[in-house]
Amino acid sequence: MSWNVGGVFTLLVVGMSSFALYRVWRALTARRLVKAHPFPPYLRDKLRATYPQITPVQAIEVERGLRQFFLASAMAQGRFVAMPSKVVDAMWHEFILHTRAYDVFCRKTFGRMLHHTPAEALAEQPDRADRNFQGLRRAWVWSCRDEGIDPRQPQRLPVLFALDAALAIPGGYRYVPDCRLLGADRGDTHCAGGFGCGSSCGSSSGSDGSGCGSDGGGGGCGGGGD
Repeated sequence: MSWNVGGVFTLLVVGMSSFALYRVWRALTARRLVKAHPFPPYLRDKLRATYPQITPVQAIEVERGLRQFFLASAMAQGRFVAMPSKVVDAMWHEFILHTRAYDVFCRKTFGRMLHHTPAEALAEQPDRADRNFQGLRRAWVWSCRDEGIDPRQPQRLPVLFALDAALAIPGGYRYVPDCRLLGADRGDTHCAGGFGCGSSCGSSSGSDGSGCGSDGGGGGCGGGGD
């Protein structure tokens, strides 16, 4: 059996192009669904039962943060995304408890179940190759993009990274956009701007579309390394 090398090459190119277009279409569809899907209204009530100090308006902001996390998960195309907020994590957990509604949302948006992983703080001396660091980096990049923030030179925090401090959540995770704001006594506050350093996070390169699939080392953004 003879093979037409040119024909095989053409088929490979067409196949790769079709797959790339499918991934773009899937990501855009997932983004639209994350933005438009009606979340169960009782999620806000459940959240306020856990955190009575939260107002109805603030509960809406937490829901916005949850959508931002789901958006990052969708755009990461199957790669791990870490949860940077305790209060958003609490609402996510409440959503999961309502299994039927959560299953419908996940199958429709991600094509699979998005399993819960607890919120985690950034280590004081983070390993940039660590799974949690890379997961937080993906959350940071896509949250920034959602709000038109430059992840490498942020002037403010996206809502997902700002909520715990803004709502004074006990044991919550606190971030600053500029590493220079940490000072000598950083306490439990972390530099979110450091997630954008040392790689092409500001571009669309990288296997997950965020430019965060690997770390090139170095700093040069967000006011310096963490």
